[in-house]
Amino acid sequence: MSQRPPAPPSLQELRKEIDAIDEGMHRLLMQRGDIIDRLIQVKQTQEVGSAFRPAREAAMMRDLVQRHRGILPLDTVESIWRVIISTFTYVQAPFSVHADVSVSEPAMRDSARFHFGFTVPYVAHFSAQAAVEAVAKSKGDLALVSATSSRTPWWLSLEQEGAPKIIARLPFVERADHPAAMPVFAVSRVADSALVTEVETFSVRVSGWNAEVARALSPLAEIVAVPDTAFDGAALLVSVTGATSIDKIKSALIEAGASVRSVALVGSHATRYTVPPTGAKS
Repeated sequence: MSQRPPAPPSLQELRKEIDAIDEGMHRLLMQRGDIIDRLIQVKQTQEVGSAFRPAREAAMMRDLVQRHRGILPLDTVESIWRVIISTFTYVQAPFSVHADVSVSEPAMRDSARFHFGFTVPYVAHFSAQAAVEAVAKSKGDLALVSATSSRTPWWLSLEQEGAPKIIARLPFVERADHPAAMPVFAVSRVADSALVTEVETFSVRVSGWNAEVARALSPLAEIVAVPDTAFDGAALLVSVTGATSIDKIKSALIEAGASVRSVALVGSHATRYTVPPTGAKS
C-alpha cells in the first residue's frame, strides 16, 4: 500500500518560517554591530582618512555575486549589502558623500543612495572640482565624480602629496540594467593598506593633443580628456590596467605626435567585475 505524500505546509507555517528568518537576520545584524563596536575600540585613532576599505569591499561584492542563486534579484542583494557595509563604515567613522551632479543629478543621486544608503549624509555640488575640494578640506569624506566625462580637469588637484586620491570605481559589479549604472570615481583619503591597485589612474598633461592622438590612445586605456587651449594640448585622466603600463601610454602619445608635459599618479581602483548577460549563477 503506497503512502500518501506529506501535505504541503500551510501559509501560516510558511509565514512563521519567514518570521524566524527575519528575526535571525536582525539578530545577526545586531551581532555584526557588536563586533564593529569592538573593532572601533581596537582601532581607536590609529588610522587616518575615511573608514572606507575599497579593496575589501570590491572582494566582498565579487564573492556575493559568485555565490548568489535563486529568485531573489541580484540588484536587491547588492543594494542590501551596500547599505549594510556603508552604514557600519559610517558608524566607525562618520563621513559625508559629496556628489558632482553636473553630469546627471538623478543618476548621481541613484549611485550615491545605492552604494551608501540614506544614513550617510549626501551633499550635492555643481562641479567635480567643488566636490573634490570639499573632500580635501575634510577628515574622511568621499567625493563621487563621473568616471567617463568631465568639463574640467578636476583630477589635477589630486597630484599634490597628501591630497585625496581616486580609491574606487563604482559600481563594483557591472551588469546590464544596473539600477546605479553610472560609472563614478570615489575620491578620498584612506590608509595605503586599504587600497586596491589593479587599475592605476594617472594625471597626464600633454601638448599637441588632437583627434588622431586620441584615436591612437583609445585602444590602450580608458581616458577622460579635457582640452587645454593655452598649450594646444589637454589634461588627461588615464586608467591603466596590468595589461599595459604608463610607459606604454607615454610612448604611444609621443609616437602619435604629442608631447608629454607631466605625469602623476592620482589613485587606483579594482578592475571592473562584469556579470554575464544571463546574470548570476542560479
